Amino acid sequence: MAPAGFVWEWGLRASDLALVCSFAPEKGQLGRPDSTKSRLLGLCVLTDRIIRLAARKTPTMADIFREVDEEVRRDQALLFWKKYQNLFLALAVLIVAAAGAWRFYTDRQRAEAEAAGARFEAALALSRENKPADADSAFQDLIKQGPKGYALLSRLRGAAEVAATDVPKAVSIYDVIAADSTVPALLQDVARLRAAMLRLDDADAAEIKQRLEPLTKAGAPFRNSARELLGYAALKAKDYDAAARWLDEIVVDVQAPAAMRQRAETLLGLVAGAKSR
Repeated sequence: MAPAGFVWEWGLRASDLALVCSFAPEKGQLGRPDSTKSRLLGLCVLTDRIIRLAARKTPTMADIFREVDEEVRRDQALLFWKKYQNLFLALAVLIVAAAGAWRFYTDRQRAEAEAAGARFEAALALSRENKPADADSAFQDLIKQGPKGYALLSRLRGAAEVAATDVPKAVSIYDVIAADSTVPALLQDVARLRAAMLRLDDADAAEIKQRLEPLTKAGAPFRNSARELLGYAALKAKDYDAAARWLDEIVVDVQAPAAMRQRAETLLGLVAGAKSR
């Protein structure tokens, strides 16, 4: 009987045959060619071929186009890499080198700043120890060799050291700093204020006004310090109206320090007493 008849005869389905074939005898165990064992083995071989053929998926046109498209993209990517690989490698090396150079630069800048800070502290210590000559020498070294920030601070601090022995020279140093456009505006104002303080005893009211009046504008960081010095200069010149005006501006300024407002009120009392004489 043919295998198909065998399937019909025994009432088996293809799914059942897969299970049956797992227990099929080996060729060496077969009896007569027309025996049931031989017929079962033949049917299992045929079923295995049918299952294998059914498992094969016939490719559609979409599958073919997709495979071709993937192959084309793969070839294009490979061609692009072969064409520009040297450029990409050079760019990667350049990025790594630039990052290393920047790291080296920042580390060196930090090390120089730390060393300059230590030297600046050492110069301040000499000043506190009442060694103005040694302190000035240390500050001068920083002005010549230190980083820009510490060099500028050393110029200001060095002028203060010079003021202990040579006021005109210190005033000249402050005036140079105040006129230097490369110096930040805040430190320029500091230099103007320090120079005016050194000149307060010797200069007339007009010079002090010329030096300090630009610092008294609303919002200026040292406006009240400048107003106080202008008030002293006006009192010295016996210009009581001008003194009262500068001192009043301190009293009404809510941002003025409390101690400064108190001093201004005290001086206003003196001004009022002097005007009543």
